[in-house]
Amino acid sequence: MIFVHDLEESTAFYRDLLLMDLATRSTSAALLTNADGDQVYLRAIGARGEHPFGSVGTQYAIWTAVDQRDLERCEKLLKERSAHVATTTASGLTLVEGRDPNGLAFMVTHPGPDQAARDEIMARVYAW
Repeated sequence: MIFVHDLEESTAFYRDLLLMDLATRSTSAALLTNADGDQVYLRAIGARGEHPFGSVGTQYAIWTAVDQRDLERCEKLLKERSAHVATTTASGLTLVEGRDPNGLAFMVTHPGPDQAARDEIMARVYAW
C-alpha cells in the first residue's frame, strides 16, 4: 500500500516503472498487478495528506529488477522523469534510488536475494 497525492500520476509512474497493469481502480484507489502475482495498491490521500515518516511500520519499498537490463530500464525511466536520486553498487548489489511523484523514496535492486545472498546490511539503510 502506497499513499499518494495524485492517483492518476502515481498510477502511471508505478505502472511504467514496475511494468504492471491496472487491474482495477476507484475514485481514490488503484490496484496494479503483474503476471507473477505482484500487487501494488495506491491510495489517494489528497494534496495535503502526509506520510507518517519516522513512525513504526513500512517506510520504504525495495523492488528487485528481473535482470540487469531491467534495472537499467528503471534507472533510465527515473532519469527521464527527473526522479533519479542515485545509483550505487556495493558487495555485488546495485541499488537505483529515486523518488516517486509524491517525493517518497523508491528503490530497485539487482540481483535479488535469490541470486546473491545478503551477508551484510547495506550502508544506505543507515542513511534513511
